[in-house]
Amino acid sequence: MQGLPLIKPPYDRITAYDMNTGNILWQKTHSSTPDNIKNNPALKGLDLPRLGQPGRTFIGVLTTRTLLIAGEGGVHTNAQGQSVALLRAYDKSTGEDIPGEVNMPAKQTGSPMSYMHNGKQYIVIAVSGQGNAGAEILAYALP
Repeated sequence: MQGLPLIKPPYDRITAYDMNTGNILWQKTHSSTPDNIKNNPALKGLDLPRLGQPGRTFIGVLTTRTLLIAGEGGVHTNAQGQSVALLRAYDKSTGEDIPGEVNMPAKQTGSPMSYMHNGKQYIVIAVSGQGNAGAEILAYALP
């Protein structure tokens, strides 16, 4: 329908369950709205919230004592005109976005990992290449 998916958004979500009761604790749209939806003429003038990416875009998460960390499985154009996917962190208890999302050069293709080196914590994630670029593993140091 006019280049839009037939399925109602959100197109991807993270859902946190209470493993003792099976109840949903929180649910959150994860990925940014893709360009072909955000820039569709049929939606011109609408202030769209984050809708997520249609298709299989969610690869895996990393959980810590207080955070859930996940990268996007699709790319979008940011305000600076760059094609990026975001690495996001959420409060594990509430699902609230933690400020400081990171622009990655390509979409997530492997689950994030974490390690410590000389007292500093790092997040490592595999991403796929865009166009002729190859895949790579990115490491981000936490403050």
